[in-house]
Amino acid sequence: MSSLLIKHTTVLATMDDAGTEIDDGGLYAVDGWIEQVGPTVDLPDDADEVLDLSGHVVLPGLINTHHHFYQTLTRAVPGAQDAGLFDWLRALYPIWARMTPEDVSLSTQVALAELALSGCTTSSDHLYLYPNGSSFEDQVEAAEAIPLRVHLARGSMSLGESDGGLSPDSVVESESVILSETQVAIETFHDPEPGAMLRVVVAPCSPFTVTTDLMREAAALARAYGVHLHTHVAETLDEEQFCFGLCGMRPVELMEDLGWAGEDVWYAHGVFVDDAEIARMASAGTGVAHCPTSNMRLASGIGPLRKYLAAGVRTGLGVDGSASNDGSHLLGEARQAMLLARLDAAGEEGPLFSAREALRLATRGSAAVLGRTDVGSLEPGKAADFTAISLDRVEYAGALGDPLAAVLFAAPVAVDHTYVHGRAVVTEGEIVGIDLPQLLERHNAAANRLLG
Repeated sequence: MSSLLIKHTTVLATMDDAGTEIDDGGLYAVDGWIEQVGPTVDLPDDADEVLDLSGHVVLPGLINTHHHFYQTLTRAVPGAQDAGLFDWLRALYPIWARMTPEDVSLSTQVALAELALSGCTTSSDHLYLYPNGSSFEDQVEAAEAIPLRVHLARGSMSLGESDGGLSPDSVVESESVILSETQVAIETFHDPEPGAMLRVVVAPCSPFTVTTDLMREAAALARAYGVHLHTHVAETLDEEQFCFGLCGMRPVELMEDLGWAGEDVWYAHGVFVDDAEIARMASAGTGVAHCPTSNMRLASGIGPLRKYLAAGVRTGLGVDGSASNDGSHLLGEARQAMLLARLDAAGEEGPLFSAREALRLATRGSAAVLGRTDVGSLEPGKAADFTAISLDRVEYAGALGDPLAAVLFAAPVAVDHTYVHGRAVVTEGEIVGIDLPQLLERHNAAANRLLG
């Protein structure tokens, strides 16, 4: 058995049901599972690893519910900087069509490194194109180098330009191959057990990149194996109009008709939904990934976060693709969610969306969206996934009256420690086990080649 003791935190935010915050707190974990949480004086005196976090805020590891790791290769691309979603896609698809298996590997590792340095311990990813021999396995193998928990979505596109879609034909697959490869991914890699490091998700890209038949068959496949379903829904007004033109339905109504509703489903974005659709999502248990920065970057709109939460919709946080953000800073995304919710409430009376609510969105809320009960809070019986942020930095000068709120109200920073299942992934601000400068050099060379 291996034990871990963290002690003397300035404040430890458990994110338990009561929202308990512990001054001079800590936790004790054995084999990656938390056994005790409380004031340092009440914890064991020793462990195999002891981490004194005096002067630090400690949070449950942040959880990212929507991303496209491969897009770290195409940030701030000329021609895609000032475009809305559909024009942005048209500009980038030809570049993405040049990706190789090594590009998928490099981008996966860079995205995971950036997430870990922002306090993330669990991330979903949605890879929906596999050009030039790329495969789902390329991403699985690459993720092992930076061991965050991952929910890897086997995405897909089947409607190419020749069939009226947006995507080049070179990046779409036949629907028989999509279903076959998705089944193989589930059977080979999915781990349903508590503490799982890898879960597989079934994830056709969107209602306008695959056929309705594939959406239905994908849902049936996922339910046959008990895995979750994920896709883009109601991201833009264009999509709403597309759904009406396709079948005379609004996006959420279309999803329900295709079998895409329930506790095993979560949508990305969900910007253009009305009150009745929100109520139906809450009733069905359907979740949503709120992606404020991407929605602002592409001028898509403001997701109805406060309405989702008020209705009881399972709601989490997503950084979305690094070509529509253009970053993977999950702590920064939580800050953005807080600020955008306040802007959306302009002119209303009552308390504004708080830092603690935003942090809960990024922890407990995101865990619920991914269907996980083993992460998201620091409590006995849960995994020892946490992040620690030193308060001894210029960004927090003058903000120590409420250190927990300071981590969102002040400028986003890189975290000092990130632990997953009791093991260090970031320590003293450095990624463990990889040569990050070398990785970035290779990644930038790949990005330059793609743009070339």
